[in-house]
Amino acid sequence: MVSNYRIQGATGEWEVVIGLEVHAQVTSNAKLFSGASTEFGAEPNAQVSLVVAAMPGMLPVPNRECIRQAVRTGMALEAQINKWSRFDRKNYFYADLPQGYQISQLYHPLVGEGQLTIERDEKAGIKEDKVIGIERIHVEQDAGKLMHDQHPTMSYVDLNRCGVALMEIVSRPDMRSPAEAGAYVRKLRSILRYVGSCDGNMEEGSMRADVNVSVRKPGDEFGTRTETKNVNSVRFVMQVIEHEANRQVDLVEAGGEVVQETRLFDPNSGTTRSMRSKEDAHDYRYFPDPDLLPLELEDSFLEECRASLPELPDAKRARYINELGLSDYNAATLTAEVEAFARFEILLAEVAKALGKDERKVATQVANWSLSVAPGVINALGDEADASNATAARQAVILEMQAAGEISGGQAKEIFEIVLKTGREPDEVAETEGLKQVSDTGAIEAAIDDIIANNGDKVEEYRGGKEKLFGFFVGQTMKAMQGKANPQVVNQILKDKLI
Repeated sequence: MVSNYRIQGATGEWEVVIGLEVHAQVTSNAKLFSGASTEFGAEPNAQVSLVVAAMPGMLPVPNRECIRQAVRTGMALEAQINKWSRFDRKNYFYADLPQGYQISQLYHPLVGEGQLTIERDEKAGIKEDKVIGIERIHVEQDAGKLMHDQHPTMSYVDLNRCGVALMEIVSRPDMRSPAEAGAYVRKLRSILRYVGSCDGNMEEGSMRADVNVSVRKPGDEFGTRTETKNVNSVRFVMQVIEHEANRQVDLVEAGGEVVQETRLFDPNSGTTRSMRSKEDAHDYRYFPDPDLLPLELEDSFLEECRASLPELPDAKRARYINELGLSDYNAATLTAEVEAFARFEILLAEVAKALGKDERKVATQVANWSLSVAPGVINALGDEADASNATAARQAVILEMQAAGEISGGQAKEIFEIVLKTGREPDEVAETEGLKQVSDTGAIEAAIDDIIANNGDKVEEYRGGKEKLFGFFVGQTMKAMQGKANPQVVNQILKDKLI
């Protein structure tokens, strides 16, 4: 697919080439090579084992769960799982890495080539579905965190994060716009959260991206790329690409040259700045880690990993469309986040059971409620809403009453609002607060007779062909019934009497 995204420079159009290296913290209770805790938010240096602190004689032991989660992630990305892989030492000095080297995988990663499909988004300029190649996923240990005091000679180190398992998910340079990169990160995050291999919490640093950007004239060879490190939101990833691509175009057109380097992003200004020259692999002096044997995966282990995978976003979205009859938009929105589809499926089962209907027959009603009505009421209430009161059972009662014609859409919202505030049961609220529709044909017919008698001129106009006046009679009837009349009953009686 040809991207429509181009940068207009003084010498013509330029194309941006984007590759992402996403670091995803593996969901596990212990670190990659030790039993130290991975819990977020602990006091500084409270989760440091002797292995993490690199005490003499301490040897690393791979955490089976970390390997399992990485394999499951690779399978979810339709990637090659390498039954034989090996850990390497990446040698460089950082004060927050006590070993003086990082244990990573360069030559023989755990996971090989895979792919991820981003969906068409006309508004963002993504004209059709596009497959983004995954080059590899390797497992490595994270470093700690340095905190710098105002005093120019003082820094503090927190090793709680040091040794935490990371999956580095390296894409091919297949993206051609900020929108494609944003869609890729969102889709990848969704898959990781479905699988349960990473919580995807970018604010806490559980998932962050190194953004590789270069520019070229369309059809030319790739240009020199820069790498902007540790970008921790989708919006920032897109800002980095926008800024860096324009910076490179301006630089080249002014007679300068893009240098391969590592850069940092300033979210306050939306700009990048140089951090250091970009090292090549040989600068790190990689060699096989002598303290760790190669990983050899058994078929039974791989079979267990594959069997543990859930229904993934693309498959779930297709099922919602084909089996439940949902629109493309509703299906895509409901399957984007784990919490959204979980709430929807629980509520769908409750409503289908309450109404004694097949799920397909109530799916659209439940989807519209889940995506539009319920969030709208909750957002309008703000702090007054207690989400714990919005149980699936209570929401199902509201939808059941609405489907039965006992309450209108407006009354459903009012009942839900009271339920959120108080925790009262919906049917009790409907009864005691007078929030039920009137389906008494006698009362509705009497109101309609009065309206027809008092609006003889409009009756004649309607019978003479001015059919738009039907809405006038409906409105007058609803007003007379204080909005509580069942619209279907009102419409039928009006049609009978205005013939």
